[in-house]
Amino acid sequence: MATTTQKSGLTFKHKVGYAMGDLGGCMTFALMGAMVTRYYTNVLQVNTAVLATLLLVWNIWDAVNDPMMGALMDKMYAKHHNKNGKFRPWLLRAAPLLAITSIVFWTVPTLFDGYTMLVVLFFCKILYEGCYTMFNIPMGSLLSAMANIDGERAALSSARGFGSMIGNVIPMMILPQLLAKFGDTSKAFGIGAAICASIGFVFCFLHYYWTEERNVADTPKEEAANVKFTDILSVFKKNRAFLALCIHGVCICCMQYVGSTLGTYMYSDVLGNIGIMSLASVVSMPLSIVALLIMPKLAEKFGLEKVIRTCLLIGCGLYMGLFVVMMLFSVPAIVYLVWSTMASGIASVSILMQWGLVGEAIDYNELLTGKRTEGSIYGTFNLSRRIGQTVGNSAAVLALGWIGYDANLAAQSAGTLTGIKALCVLVPGIFLVGSWIAFRFVWNITPEIRAKMAASKAAKSAQ
Repeated sequence: MATTTQKSGLTFKHKVGYAMGDLGGCMTFALMGAMVTRYYTNVLQVNTAVLATLLLVWNIWDAVNDPMMGALMDKMYAKHHNKNGKFRPWLLRAAPLLAITSIVFWTVPTLFDGYTMLVVLFFCKILYEGCYTMFNIPMGSLLSAMANIDGERAALSSARGFGSMIGNVIPMMILPQLLAKFGDTSKAFGIGAAICASIGFVFCFLHYYWTEERNVADTPKEEAANVKFTDILSVFKKNRAFLALCIHGVCICCMQYVGSTLGTYMYSDVLGNIGIMSLASVVSMPLSIVALLIMPKLAEKFGLEKVIRTCLLIGCGLYMGLFVVMMLFSVPAIVYLVWSTMASGIASVSILMQWGLVGEAIDYNELLTGKRTEGSIYGTFNLSRRIGQTVGNSAAVLALGWIGYDANLAAQSAGTLTGIKALCVLVPGIFLVGSWIAFRFVWNITPEIRAKMAASKAAKSAQ
């Protein structure tokens, strides 16, 4: 039977330290999300058909990478019981590798041409993604090793949200300035990557230095062999809370990626004002900051799951209301921007706060199975999110063809415009209903179950 040692006192330093994790990781990952396609096409001159094939292989690798890395961390700790903790040693190993492989990805392929360049690019991306996963999985799993109750989990989730927000903004301030100065050149991308990776490494190290594993699971040596890579399969059968999180992960990422993929079509073809789209962050950032500040208090009072469920319903209601209004009236671009940003922002509270529920699902799984496999569970939850991202992005592109969108037309047909409205407003609302259903009817951690989990923790701590 595994025993758990708990320490009291989640400090301000712990919260700041945890925020540093996503801040540091996003310093390199944000470039991958926003700038990498330009790097592929404008600097490396990769053919789009070849690029599509590479993206497919990379996505498959990402799909198996997360749960595999999480299971490896659980297995290694069960075997060796590192005295420095289950996750923090991995952070120390991964931080320099993440910085190095990021710089390598943005620089080394530019030294080659033709098929050699494609081979080098392929493996540079694989290496970077592997190192990012090696850092991201223990960083995310660390929440359950630091927090014991809803208030603490919400506080760390908010801290992570702040770190993520800052970590996504800084690279987008650095690289565009370099591109403006040097153009679409290997020099611009290389300097930008080196700056972002160096800053990210500092924050990743602070994340390691200022965090602490307060809940340490001590698995007896004779039970180490019972921690298996296939454990995650039984989690799906027994742990309804984890299943609810995975359904939510797919739905909420579909909501995000359908909206982000098709947003430009709404502003340009329906509203006729694509320039105003740049103001979305002016509305969304203050809303996110307010949410991150008040959510820990609300979660402590009402419960994290109830707060998330309420935000999903409000976001869904705003989307559905906006769709009805757009079907009946001509909506100005600024009204759409504010309304839709509020809808997505309130719904996205579930994304900012979901990490706390992952911690609770981990505690519940320990109650059910006697094993504390944070890495496997967090890695598999990440897999569900990647599935949602892929489905949302791909389905959005396919749907453009289904509704008859033609880029060669000066103006789209009325049916196509209605289709764009439905895809950008109605469909996200429907996906939010899916997330709400997951938490309302599948999630099963009740106050009684929480009491059992607390009693089980107390008993193991006393052993």
